[in-house]
Amino acid sequence: MKTRIIAVLLLAVMAVTPVFASEDGPIGIITAMSNELSLLLENTDVKETETIGNVEYYEGLLQGKEVVLVKAGIGKILAAAGAATLINEFDVSSIIFTGIAGGVGDETKVLDIVVSTDLVVHDYGDITNAGFVWDPVSGSDEYGRIYADPGLIELAYTSAVGVVGEENAFKGNIATGDQFVASSSYVTQLQNKFDSLACEMEGAAVALVADQYEVPFVVIRCMSDKADGGAHESISNFGDIAADNSASIVLDMLNRM
Repeated sequence: MKTRIIAVLLLAVMAVTPVFASEDGPIGIITAMSNELSLLLENTDVKETETIGNVEYYEGLLQGKEVVLVKAGIGKILAAAGAATLINEFDVSSIIFTGIAGGVGDETKVLDIVVSTDLVVHDYGDITNAGFVWDPVSGSDEYGRIYADPGLIELAYTSAVGVVGEENAFKGNIATGDQFVASSSYVTQLQNKFDSLACEMEGAAVALVADQYEVPFVVIRCMSDKADGGAHESISNFGDIAADNSASIVLDMLNRM
């Protein structure tokens, strides 16, 4: 009889324990803009919303996985702050950044996907009389690179192929800087210097923070433009579609985990 009572009490405790709890910690999912977060948030069973530094963090279940979602804001500073908060306040087990970017590789087209193998901060360096001199100290190795988690890379790429097709999915370097790039000549510099496939304003900042804390991460970007003279018009036409495409890959990744 005593054993039966204990069993009933244990079942009662389990019934009120949040089903989204995980011993490994939740998955942190971070974006820069609202349109990059909207599809994910629509599909999340939000259990709690916490505001930290005037930024809302959504805790809940997405595709059956425990997650914390955040729209951190545009640029390296806000992205780094969001990543640090996910790690320190929510103890996330991994970080996925999802959003749009400018296509840099000759082979990448608008609405193609680039999964980060590594990232660089392309605007870190010295301003000299001879012009800007890039400094690789901004990265995790002597080449200025910050490397994504191999397992998350392969998972993201597999999901990208499933969502947009193999011909539209790429793996490679993503260049990050605090500028919206709309210059064909600068695109050529990113190609020649870093062999980049995409450029954006947040990924490497998240990568550096995650790398410092030894938290696995990956950055997923859908091309909204080609980072050339027509970038502003292109992002107006394709930005929302690209944002949803990238988010759809995250949904597929979570299903496969």
